[in-house]
Amino acid sequence: MDLLDWHRDRLSSRRLAVLIKHMPRDSAVTRDRDGEAADWSVSDYLLAAVVDHLAAANWMFAAVNTDEDSDPPERPVPVPRPGHPEQQDEEDLAAEQAPPNAAELRRFFL
Repeated sequence: MDLLDWHRDRLSSRRLAVLIKHMPRDSAVTRDRDGEAADWSVSDYLLAAVVDHLAAANWMFAAVNTDEDSDPPERPVPVPRPGHPEQQDEEDLAAEQAPPNAAELRRFFL
């Protein structure tokens, strides 16, 4: 396909827009438009969510089963995802908040 066909009125603007919208993920246009997110598939996002949930569950288990005299375990850091600049803000906010102690977690789950 020649892009000059659009200039020569052989290719409509609508058809050109559809072709660009449905470019493969590894195309230069998609990489320029989506950045690093073009490398991530739905499976990659789901896998990152699974890792985050497992880390949170392990952290909660460790926090509940530690002695009250010892320091609570550190909160897990979520897997960084492309295209989510607000995730850094959430991490900064989570670092400022005090983590719940073992007694608070026991009371929550019991």
